[in-house]
Amino acid sequence: MRTRSIIALSVAALATLALAGCSSSAAAPTASPTSTAAAVNLCTAKVASGPVSDAVKVTGDVGAEAKISFTKPLAVSKLQSTVVKDGPGAKLKAGDLVQFALTEFNAKTGAKNGAIGQQDGSLLPQPISPDSILGQVLGCATVGTRVVATIPGDENNDASVDVVDVVKVIPNAAWGTDVAPTAGMPTVTLAADGTPKVTLPKTAMPTAFEKETLKKGDGATIAKGDSVLVQYYGVSWNSGKVFDKSWGAQPFGFQVGSGVVAGFSDAVTGATVGSQVLAVLPPSAAYGAGEINDKDLKGQTLVFVIDILGVQHAQTK
Repeated sequence: MRTRSIIALSVAALATLALAGCSSSAAAPTASPTSTAAAVNLCTAKVASGPVSDAVKVTGDVGAEAKISFTKPLAVSKLQSTVVKDGPGAKLKAGDLVQFALTEFNAKTGAKNGAIGQQDGSLLPQPISPDSILGQVLGCATVGTRVVATIPGDENNDASVDVVDVVKVIPNAAWGTDVAPTAGMPTVTLAADGTPKVTLPKTAMPTAFEKETLKKGDGATIAKGDSVLVQYYGVSWNSGKVFDKSWGAQPFGFQVGSGVVAGFSDAVTGATVGSQVLAVLPPSAAYGAGEINDKDLKGQTLVFVIDILGVQHAQTK
């Protein structure tokens, strides 16, 4: 039997984001809309503790793989969540990007199903909301908190016992060190919330792919095959118009080298988490040559500002 877990649900959510991505036949990356539930207080969304979750004893340091003990089999009929340790950090709120670590066990046998998020680059941060399992398990827990949750099974999945550690909250925009811009490239200015604005130079459009780092992040390096979470802002050099952006919605998740145009993957490859990258994509790196058409962006040279918020390395997925 499989286990319906926070790991599985998180992967499914990220896959949904990736499926919304751009390809050779799509107009542009498309971010998921902001959840209407994001306005609800996470504290009121948290499920209660109970005799089942309270019965699980947890040992080990927060952020490292957990060890547990309980009388087997554990009869899990509903979602419960017990705080094992309160963290010293700020409280979570709806809409936060949460970096968490998870150790999961089978509720019937006690066997460990797996562990993820304990190493940098092993799990993408996830937007937290009251209608997500993660949001209901954590509520408005503080950073550094550890909880143990009991998750019911169904006809296809065994119940699970999940130990969840709140590692940190990820900024919604690139946080790296500023790097001097390259002369002749489009100019980027930022609003207070990090939303970029692009000013195009009065020069001929480049005919080859170009990119530069505007902020240098301190996180893991991105390679082909990795899953990445980003904010992006896209401008057509031909029209000067913004054709798509993730700002104002949810960050965009995709797999490097798959599901997006080549230039979008090339822009983040070799960059580090926390960085902001500016990339200029000629048609050959974007949607191909052809008669210019705003509907499918063929023939257009595109400018992207990409803030890299997280990575999940391919070998850890």
